[in-house]
Amino acid sequence: MRNADTLLAIIEDRGKRGLPLGDVYRQLFNKDLYLKAYGNLYRNQGAMTKGSTDETVDGMSMRKIESIIELVRYERYKWTPVRRMLIPKGNGRTRPLGIPTWSDKLLQEVLRSILEAYYEPQFSQTSNGFRPTMGCHTALRNISIAWTGTKWFIEGDIKGCFDNIDHEVLVSILRDKIQDNRFTALIAKLLKAGYLEEWHFRPTLSGTPQGGIVSPILANIYLDRLDKFVESELIPESTRGRKRRVTREYKRLDNRIQKARRDGVDEKTLRPLREDLSKIQYADPMDPGYRRLRYIRYADDFLLGFAGPKDEAEAIKVRIGNFLSDHLKLEMSPEKTKITNARTEKARFLGYDITHQKGISLLVPPDKIEGKLAKYTRHGKPHHRAELLNDDDFSIVARYGSEFRGFAQYYAYAWNRGNIGRLRIIMAQSMLKTLATKHRSTMAKMAKKFQNISFDRGAWYRSFTVKVYRPDKAPLLATFGGISLKRQPFLDIQDGHTDHWSSSRNELIARLLADCCELCGSTEDIEVHHVRKIADLKVKGQRMPPIWKIRMSERRRKTLVVCNHCHTAIHAGKPTRRPEIPNVPIDE
Repeated sequence: MRNADTLLAIIEDRGKRGLPLGDVYRQLFNKDLYLKAYGNLYRNQGAMTKGSTDETVDGMSMRKIESIIELVRYERYKWTPVRRMLIPKGNGRTRPLGIPTWSDKLLQEVLRSILEAYYEPQFSQTSNGFRPTMGCHTALRNISIAWTGTKWFIEGDIKGCFDNIDHEVLVSILRDKIQDNRFTALIAKLLKAGYLEEWHFRPTLSGTPQGGIVSPILANIYLDRLDKFVESELIPESTRGRKRRVTREYKRLDNRIQKARRDGVDEKTLRPLREDLSKIQYADPMDPGYRRLRYIRYADDFLLGFAGPKDEAEAIKVRIGNFLSDHLKLEMSPEKTKITNARTEKARFLGYDITHQKGISLLVPPDKIEGKLAKYTRHGKPHHRAELLNDDDFSIVARYGSEFRGFAQYYAYAWNRGNIGRLRIIMAQSMLKTLATKHRSTMAKMAKKFQNISFDRGAWYRSFTVKVYRPDKAPLLATFGGISLKRQPFLDIQDGHTDHWSSSRNELIARLLADCCELCGSTEDIEVHHVRKIADLKVKGQRMPPIWKIRMSERRRKTLVVCNHCHTAIHAGKPTRRPEIPNVPIDE
């Protein structure tokens, strides 16, 4: 049986060479793929979230892997309907989120790893969503660097993409490259597994469940057809000419300046003419011999930049709509798909406003800042957050700090990033009010107690810091502020997912494979006990905490490998078995 990484490398090599993938279903019998999948998933918050059954990652064992493989081997594995939840969106609407059971998540992760290994080398570089080492910022960086000269933005949004993916089209796309009917049939059954909404079963006639582990890669495989259409047909048809011709006005005034210089006119006299020249457009945007079309996609949102007349931009928009309808059975959202003048208006893509001001400019939209401020204000003024009053000072400052850093880092490429300074001021006041309310004190006293300065990008900035001292260890620090808000156009932000074996994942798998209870030493019915977070253990303050909590707290682990007897005792709140003491003869 091949190691998981070796097997995926072989599959990846076939993808790179464009060879069809056959006899792949048998690879689903490989235990190492399931262990790798477990290592990838167990840290996720959703691993402890129940689907339509009570099954979660808690209680994971080799027996469960063997049971799944046995069902898959004889083609008897049945996908469980996902539990559907409605998640609120920023526009007041909701989007459906499907939560699979743990066994389904595990098998889906195995499928995802195989599909990603094979298809990833074949995907276009214009696709940036749900891909290793790629994400929102790789798409935005590409736009800012390579889209100079854009006249029109074509903003595209596919209407209910995940919910409207046609099952037959998707399976036919998979069968073009994957020559294994059992493998594609397993995915087809997954697509039709249905969902439970308020505990009533509903069939899925189309779409892939948002929240499913394998859904993002399936969506990318589906929309890769759109990427290839734009790259192979639209871009070649809409690209011609090496550079735009110079406008008559610019050429006329430039010739006048050059003639004056040859006649000996001094530079001081020519300065007004040079200032007039700088105000005149150099390149002719309507040059019939010059066209450029650029394209980028993130999940179901895409953006095209076109240099040419508006009527041709309209024709491109119509052709994309027709392709989606005819070949992928999808529709573009009328209210979100529009053509924007790059020089007088702003296109919205991935939360940025994009315009053309002597080059492409990425901007923080004012409404994004206002929307963020709403969390920290009441009636337009900074306000404390009541939900944090029971937390300690370290947790409060850490929470505010991470929320501000996340927002500031996301907009690291924005030309107007300094506008986030207003958000920093309001958040700081809200944080100090929260601390003051908690301690029944004043903001001034809290500011004096926690104020600090931090060094970032060659300068010192005001910050607020809480230190937690620990014996024989460096203190824990929670900091709010203290970062520069200057634009960082070359910051390498890795916001795509990665798939690799970390040392912690390897360590958990090694403990599971050791087949020994870490409480009593038994080697029978070994499984893994999981908790959502270490803070749930709450060992401090308990007079007699159970031994399993002490072990997990001391090692700062959210997992404990135990036998079934000890695991049952943990959930029942009963004492676990005592460690087995070997029978050692006593020397007389």
